[in-house]
Amino acid sequence: MITIYLKQHGKIIRNAEPAQLDELGYDDVLWIDLLNPELKEQKAVEEYLDIDLLSRQQVEEIESSSKYAETERSIVANSIFFVPRDEGFSLEPVSFTLTEGLLVTSREAESRTFAEMGKRLQANSKPYPTGFHLFVSILEIRIDLDADIVEAESRRISQLSGQVGDEERSNEKLITRINAIQESMMTIREGIFDRQRVLSGVLRSEHFPNDVFPRLQLMMRDVASLISHTDFSFERLNYLKDTVMGLINIEQNKTTKIFTVASVFFMPATLIASIYGMNVAFPGGIDTFWITMVLMVVASGATMWFFRYKKWL
Repeated sequence: MITIYLKQHGKIIRNAEPAQLDELGYDDVLWIDLLNPELKEQKAVEEYLDIDLLSRQQVEEIESSSKYAETERSIVANSIFFVPRDEGFSLEPVSFTLTEGLLVTSREAESRTFAEMGKRLQANSKPYPTGFHLFVSILEIRIDLDADIVEAESRRISQLSGQVGDEERSNEKLITRINAIQESMMTIREGIFDRQRVLSGVLRSEHFPNDVFPRLQLMMRDVASLISHTDFSFERLNYLKDTVMGLINIEQNKTTKIFTVASVFFMPATLIASIYGMNVAFPGGIDTFWITMVLMVVASGATMWFFRYKKWL
């Protein structure tokens, strides 16, 4: 699907007719948004702008050089955005192309970021005179949403922390949940680092208007703060995992201690019973059965007293 945002009479008009591109000049268009576009839609945009848009494989490249690049006619920036799923979220690549003062975005999944940008654009178009301003605003919205995701994960960690030591909950299940949140935090951290690399490229550029650089510097500080927050959350998860593992070890040690004490407790009695089984007769007709029983009780009692004296019980 293709969505074209046109400048008309001081307002931004949303249009979805790629055939209209042939009748428009560069000054008439602010933003072309390609959502899972058909081949003919992509070709129409490429012919209109006389550029080649990146394929999904090129957008997914992880080298630093592919995140931000400038040519004589265009600027290309590739980033990854969080997209909610049934369980957690996934990372979807998004390509930004700035040329002739307008912005082209190419993506394959719906995103709250672009929906929010579309609403702001049609509500008040004055803050977005060029595609450069629009691009910075999209990143700004994305960073705000990243902060919301980090805060949501922090709340999950806090709830999980309160469940540690709860006897009604399985420690094994807690370990599984901690691992799941750790995977989420690593994915979030990857996405935020990606944002940082794109912003670094923009800050080095000489093509962006001067009035956006204070916003860019503030965004860089926000990104650095989010990275620190994710690092803290990850350390907290490691601490929780160590705590749960310690509780599991304590429970296992208690069980091992019970079996050890039980076996040692009956060991003297077992030894006496073994000797009694040798059929050794005492002189004078003494009843060896009762002697053996008394010795077994005395030996077990002495063992228990020794364990308590040593504070092993």
